[in-house]
Amino acid sequence: MARIYGYTRGGDPWTPKFIQSIDMEKCIGCGRCYKICGRDVLMPIEKPFEGEDEYGDDLGNKVMSVANPGNCIGCEACARICPKKCHLHVEAA
Repeated sequence: MARIYGYTRGGDPWTPKFIQSIDMEKCIGCGRCYKICGRDVLMPIEKPFEGEDEYGDDLGNKVMSVANPGNCIGCEACARICPKKCHLHVEAA
């Protein structure tokens, strides 16, 4: 695939970065990324591990997963809203 380049509305160059993965050990399942993505890229799933955070609180029972990576448009809104910074985005190769 060729590199994808574009321009912002203001004319600045922009290179989209597409979601590659979510670090499930960092993810707290808050759902912010799921709510902000209008492209049906992410999906909550049952947590594949159990434990507590550094405060002794249960980490909940859901985390986010990349369900439909082909729907990602590279806007990185999910990464910007994530309080734990657990999204990994890459440029199209």
